[in-house]
Amino acid sequence: QGQLQESGGGSVQAGGTLRLSCAASGFPFHTYYMAWFRQDPGKDHQGVASISSDGSATYEDSVKGRFSISIDNAKKTYLQMNNLKPEDTAMYYCATTPADANVRRFPLDWYFYENWGQGTQVTVSS
Repeated sequence: QGQLQESGGGSVQAGGTLRLSCAASGFPFHTYYMAWFRQDPGKDHQGVASISSDGSATYEDSVKGRFSISIDNAKKTYLQMNNLKPEDTAMYYCATTPADANVRRFPLDWYFYENWGQGTQVTVSS
C-alpha cells in the first residue's frame, strides 16, 4: 500500500516563501506523475503544478513564475513557492498516479490521480 506524506506548510506574510515536500513510498509504478493540488472548503481541487517521472513540469497559470516543482530520484517531490499571495491560501495536497494517456494529456486534472496525501495547510496573510 503506497503512502504520500506532505510537509512544509505554514503561515507567512504576502511576498514570503514556503517549500512543500512530499515523500512517496510503496508505489510499484516506475513511470508516473506527481502533482500538487490545492483546495478551499466547498470547492474542487485545483491543480497547481505537476511533474512527470522524466521531469516534464506543468503549472497552473496563476503560479507560473512564482512556484517551481521538482522531483528527486527517491520519488520525493518539492514545491517551492515564492512571492506568495493571500489567494494562495488553501490546503495543499500531494498526489501521484501511474503515467497513462489521460494524465499525460491533463496533468493538472485531479480526476486522473489515484493516490493522495493528507494535505498541509498554507496560509498567506496580507
